[in-house]
Amino acid sequence: MELGFKKLDVWRKAIDFADSVIDLTENLNTQAKHYRLIEQVEACSASVSANIAEGKGRNSNKEFIQFLYIARGSLYETISFLSLFEKRKWITKEQLNKLEEAAVEIASMIKGLINAIAKNLK
Repeated sequence: MELGFKKLDVWRKAIDFADSVIDLTENLNTQAKHYRLIEQVEACSASVSANIAEGKGRNSNKEFIQFLYIARGSLYETISFLSLFEKRKWITKEQLNKLEEAAVEIASMIKGLINAIAKNLK
């Protein structure tokens, strides 16, 4: 038996995104360790896939949609932190751009999933 959320392409992309963010944080270019910020960006990046999975496991499509919105918020939060990291020169512009491209794709997939589910609610 496979869990339903594992069949979702958006969940798989979100897992890859979080993995990339965690890889990046393990090699930050900073002398002072800002552990709280690093932990927060790791947590919010992992929260994207976690909320997709949790929403898929809920009892209703309406709840699933709510969790998808939360996942999208976590995705935006991650990019906000990464933008700060780039501004502080902890990561390069190229690293930020690569993760932003992935985030745009995931956000688009989340939006598409929300729209498909909402269409079935009517």
